[in-house]
Amino acid sequence: MNKQKLKIGLFLEDYNVENWFYNLIEEILKSDCLEIVLIINEQSSKAKHKLKSLKKTWNYINQIFFNLYSVLEKKRRKNSFNVFQIKNVKNLLRCEEILLSKNSKLSALTIEKEEIQQIKSKQLDVIICAQYNKLTIQILTATKNGVWYFKHGNYNVETNKLSGVWETFKKDYNTKVSLNVINENIKSEMAIYETAFNTDHLFIWRNRQNVFWKSKSIMKRKLDELHELGSELFFQKLTPQVITNENKGKLFKAPNNFETLKYVSKLYFFATNKVIKRQFYFNQWVLLYSLDENDKIDRAFKNFKRLLPPKDRFWADPFIIKKEDKYFIYIEELIYKENRGKISVIEMDSDGNYSKPEVVLETDYHLSYPFLIEDSGELYMLPETQENKTIELYKCVEFPNKWKLEKILFQNIKAVDSTIIKYNDKYWLFTNLTEYNGEHLINELCLFYSDNLLGDSWTNHPHNPISTDHTYSRPAGNIFMHENKLLRPSQNCSKHYGYGIQMQEIVKLTETEYQEKNIESIYPNWDIDLLSTHTFNTMDNLTFIDAKISRKK
Repeated sequence: MNKQKLKIGLFLEDYNVENWFYNLIEEILKSDCLEIVLIINEQSSKAKHKLKSLKKTWNYINQIFFNLYSVLEKKRRKNSFNVFQIKNVKNLLRCEEILLSKNSKLSALTIEKEEIQQIKSKQLDVIICAQYNKLTIQILTATKNGVWYFKHGNYNVETNKLSGVWETFKKDYNTKVSLNVINENIKSEMAIYETAFNTDHLFIWRNRQNVFWKSKSIMKRKLDELHELGSELFFQKLTPQVITNENKGKLFKAPNNFETLKYVSKLYFFATNKVIKRQFYFNQWVLLYSLDENDKIDRAFKNFKRLLPPKDRFWADPFIIKKEDKYFIYIEELIYKENRGKISVIEMDSDGNYSKPEVVLETDYHLSYPFLIEDSGELYMLPETQENKTIELYKCVEFPNKWKLEKILFQNIKAVDSTIIKYNDKYWLFTNLTEYNGEHLINELCLFYSDNLLGDSWTNHPHNPISTDHTYSRPAGNIFMHENKLLRPSQNCSKHYGYGIQMQEIVKLTETEYQEKNIESIYPNWDIDLLSTHTFNTMDNLTFIDAKISRKK
């Protein structure tokens, strides 16, 4: 028996909405389990207030530098997709509308009893609100699962147009997004879903784009989950995390002229320093390894030996396989002038003597992260092929340097750092995905499972995405057993992409459950020239990592 569709109400200021919200509405209208049945709209008021007009004029003058800077940034990226383009949704929506009363003197919404009854008569499951601060508490009684709304950014800002601005100016490491709910049963707002993105430390326009564009997929995914689980189970599964009092703290307004000059100067001073530094130094990924005679995983990274590539290329993403007392380390090798990764192999003996890398796999699109897995006596490689919008499985036909494409596991997908483990007679594929162009690929870790490595059917785990925290979402190497613990190396992208490594212990891994916890953090702090480390792999007594260093030209 098919479940009834969730009945959605939209609370809009008017029918002109930003592109990200327009796309959210489109996604809901396409859904088989959701329907929009009511529009709750403001009654427009033409009344003007002299004091407010004077204040608006003063604010415009006091913020003219910020407004000018915003326009210049927007023009600079005029060919980019515009999340904030205004679109009219009236032609999309074919449902009843309620115009709320408005007090022209107070410029505040009031809801009459008749209007509340009208809303209640629609038996709404959820009201989606574009502007939470325009709500009155009365609306909360008119819906079964409360009012859902977004909080974009880390600061309590005067308007959504400032979300993501202060994060760039103040050089926060990340910019947060949360989908919140409030209803008559919840005395304070509760976070339904939280995630964060690396803050763009130069362009506020680009930072804002990243933050808002993801919102539409978050909302749609959680509405689908509510439909699937039902209200009781949906709210039971939420981690009890009541929103703090940050909304009652300092209100961040648009930067005034002095603040704009100060912060923009700092941004470009920092950027100019980086340009100057690049005249004398360059950043390069290198390899580091340790051969431990006691067959232990070495954590003394200070003692690791370096494999330095020539200055025209980098080496990264080391994966190890051992054959006949020799180690074979597969890596991403990228020559800067070509700007396209290929897969190479380094041969190493038990004394640490090694060969020069030899190219074993090259395509007309970028390759990296040469994950290796043995199955039924065969060796396979799962390199990252997101530029080709695929997840491809290659088979070794002549070890160690001849490989052929065996199967395309996924098509029309933007995935990075796919990693597979065979566990409890199933194959589990961990990968970072993005649904839309322009989104970060470091935030959402998804899990799929199959009975057969070469099978045609990979099942989507019901908890997807299983991680949305950019400090440990993206894979960083083989999943392995150590001291009876199943460990998943992950990238810590808190400061920037590939900054460090988090070692996650997988506590539960079944078709219906997934749980992990952090047990160790690895930061690039053992040498002064280190900037990042983002891959960890070990086999027998050999441990390999990579690191980005600052190196003289």
